[in-house]
Amino acid sequence: MCFSASASFGTGMALALIGTASIKDSNTPGLKMLSSIPLLLSVQQFTEGIVWLSLTNPKYEDLGNISIFTFLIFAELVWPVFLPLSFLILEDSAKRRKILKILFIFGIIQAIYLGYGMMAYPVNAVVAGSHIKYFLDFPGANHWTAGIFYILATGLSPFISGNKRIHLIGIIIICSYIFTRLFYTDYIISVWCFFATLISLVILAVIKQSKKKAYA
Repeated sequence: MCFSASASFGTGMALALIGTASIKDSNTPGLKMLSSIPLLLSVQQFTEGIVWLSLTNPKYEDLGNISIFTFLIFAELVWPVFLPLSFLILEDSAKRRKILKILFIFGIIQAIYLGYGMMAYPVNAVVAGSHIKYFLDFPGANHWTAGIFYILATGLSPFISGNKRIHLIGIIIICSYIFTRLFYTDYIISVWCFFATLISLVILAVIKQSKKKAYA
C-alpha cells in the first residue's frame, strides 16, 4: 500500500475477511480458485506492511530483502499467471477458453522474464514521501513495453470471460493502471497494487451471484 505500514496491514485484514467470505460461499473448484484471489492480495498487502517496517524502523531492517522479494513475487510473478488461469478454469465456452489459454501462456512468459530479472539483477526499495519506490534494474524493467504481456494476461483476460461481472475486474485493472502510470509513475508497482485490491469486492459479488444461481 502506498501510505504506511498500518494502512497496508489494515487493508490486508479487510482483504482477508473478504477472501474468507468468498471461499466460504464458493461451491465449485473454479470458484474456489477465483475466491482465493482476495486472500492472496491480503498476503501481498501484509508483506508490503513488513516492507514499510523494514525501511522505516531499524528493528525490522533484517526483514527488508525477504519482504521486498515476497511482495514483488506476488506483484510481478503471481498475478500474470494466476488471473488468466482463474478465468480459464471458470470458462465453459471452448472459443473463450482458447483465447484464455493464449493469455495464460503470455502470463507465464512474462513471469519467467520478470523472475529471471529479479534473480539476476539488483532489486531494492526505498520510502519516498508517502510511497514505496521499488527498483528493478534488469533490461527494460522500467519501460512500459516490458509489461505488455503482463497487461494482456491480467487486464485483457477478464474481458474474455463469459461472466460479465468479471469484466469489471478488467475495467479496474486497466483504469487503475492508466491512472497510476500517469500520476504515480515512480511508484507504479505499489500504488497499482493498492488499486487492484478493489477487484476483491467484484470477486465477492461474483461468488454471491453464483451461489444464488446454484440455489435458484
